[in-house]
Amino acid sequence: MMDESTLSANLLSLFQSMHGDEPMTEKDYADNLAKIITDHIKTAEVQPGINVKTTGSATAQAGATTGTGKIQ
Repeated sequence: MMDESTLSANLLSLFQSMHGDEPMTEKDYADNLAKIITDHIKTAEVQPGINVKTTGSATAQAGATTGTGKIQ
């Protein structure tokens, strides 16, 4: 489950590290920010029962998710 307080804490830690003894480069900042956001998104879960349809093949299919899924 996506947790706003964890995202906030991770961002705050990144912002605070910008003021440390060794300045962070823009590239390091961008890399760290991207990792925090990516890790946060990967905590999301797709719940069962979401309708799904496929197209573009000889046999289009329809159904629903049957279990909880995670973004990887």
